Amino acid sequence: MIGRISGKLAVKQPPQVLVDVGGVAYELDVPMSTFYSLPATGEPITLYTHLIVREDAHMLYGFATLEERSAFRQLIRISGVGARTALAVLSGLSVADLAQAVVMQDAARLTRVPGIGKKTAERLLLELKGKLAEVAATPAQEHASDILNALLALGYSEKEALLAVKGLAPGIAVAEGIRAALKVLAKP
Repeated sequence: MIGRISGKLAVKQPPQVLVDVGGVAYELDVPMSTFYSLPATGEPITLYTHLIVREDAHMLYGFATLEERSAFRQLIRISGVGARTALAVLSGLSVADLAQAVVMQDAARLTRVPGIGKKTAERLLLELKGKLAEVAATPAQEHASDILNALLALGYSEKEALLAVKGLAPGIAVAEGIRAALKVLAKP
């Protein structure tokens, strides 16, 4: 398995890049999040990679961060989600946004990604639940999850709890978040 490539960026043409490694140029498909962070052509570059070997092709995918590659690997493990769909998801959402959408079970955020319909979004949310936490868990996301669970434990429906948590400031402390969410829920 090719885990990382370092060389000179020879060509960049979305969604592909060509990396020259000692005279051998590797063609990689990259998500747009990685593409936008690329240096100028001719500059040194290092990309984390994932190689997919099929009967008719060897496909190499490149990522700027280990978190992106881990999220890509989680996505392609899901039945019916191929590499192209996984790249589309990572092009439309950062890893942190994807992890937050999963924590909040926010299908609407996923359906904004081109090529992701309602059923696919729901399947992604179901399959990724608990799997992206280690990839991109931030304290803000953990707090949102804790606040959501507290509201559910208090007897609010999932829909009510999600709506209340969506309006909270990012990074709010759990106790403050619960109080603020209860105030939102108390309004008629």
